[in-house]
Amino acid sequence: MKTLVSTKPLGSVETPLLALIAAQGGGSATAIDPGVQRAVAAGDYKGKKDETLLVYASGKAQRILLVGIGKPGEITRSAIRRAAAIAAKRARALGTKTFSLAVAKEARGSLGAAELAQVLIEGAAQGGWQFTELKKQSEEDSKPEIESLELVIDVADKDETEAGRRVGDAIAAGYLFTRNLQVLPGNVCTPAYLGEQAQKLAAAYGFKATILDKAQIKKEGMGALLAVAQGSAEEPRFIVLEYQGASGAPIVLIGKGVTFDSGGISIKPAANMEDMKFDKSGATAVLGTFEVLGRLKPKINVVGLIPATENLPSGTAIKPGDVVKSHLGKTIEIINRTPDSLRRPLLRPALQAGRRNRRRHIDGGGRHRAWSSCHRHARQR
Repeated sequence: MKTLVSTKPLGSVETPLLALIAAQGGGSATAIDPGVQRAVAAGDYKGKKDETLLVYASGKAQRILLVGIGKPGEITRSAIRRAAAIAAKRARALGTKTFSLAVAKEARGSLGAAELAQVLIEGAAQGGWQFTELKKQSEEDSKPEIESLELVIDVADKDETEAGRRVGDAIAAGYLFTRNLQVLPGNVCTPAYLGEQAQKLAAAYGFKATILDKAQIKKEGMGALLAVAQGSAEEPRFIVLEYQGASGAPIVLIGKGVTFDSGGISIKPAANMEDMKFDKSGATAVLGTFEVLGRLKPKINVVGLIPATENLPSGTAIKPGDVVKSHLGKTIEIINRTPDSLRRPLLRPALQAGRRNRRRHIDGGGRHRAWSSCHRHARQR
């Protein structure tokens, strides 16, 4: 999604859809168009959180979408990001390839222009996202991708907005990279596939990538990772990505990459088991973070560690009561294959690899803590 910045007055913006985030009480938002004034006066729109109203405008904008954000004193970064996501989702539903987005003065909260631009782009990327790669849609249901977003701002905020746009674009790209990879099914996104994505990132941005296959993992003595992987025909990978933007010790991001987790011998209930493709979310978050690092190039060092495997039942799967040896020689008895007990042996080799170099760790686990932590660090640079 391409982003643009416009300093035109709202009444002069030519667009298929002008989305305006407005606080409860209307305020300056009502002056944008006579149709909006009538709707607010009639009580059809109050500006409550998540409330929307679509008006077919009489000016240069074909449509105006009011998006409520709640009371002015309760507005936060997250609230603005959510409102932008709602606007983008509605834009996609309307079939517009491009839309303009503005925030009423009363709806900005305490955010400066740079921070405001950043969270608007983040939210629009989240709300406009759709995954259609593996499913053909009918012409009636098919909606085009949002190709461009125009942020409409005051002239005085232009420089700060451009700075925030750069960060927002990078984080949005990282989000989309993560989300598109996260949602892939286990027969597509295998441990080897995760390794390939890491190599592509390294080639695109000049990272150092090391991808260990099963034989190399065995040579390194990563018995805990091999134990989880031994029930599957898909070979595991141990993925290392390194970004160097400064001197000193790196931050280490560790993301669990179980591309499908059936529970192994202690098999999970059948209901909703298809969702266990999301047990690789920690790994995809780490990879998405490196997409952001490649774009922002902050002055920090970051290492990403991803143990990637499937966890399946078979005649070779690890059993409760088995004892395996970890990377540093510590023995581990497998008592019960719950998600927490799986996480420990799987992440152990990654934690041990980081510990040898006395690095600061951020554990991505099965979700997205590593990704959001590194984003915060990148924004501060």
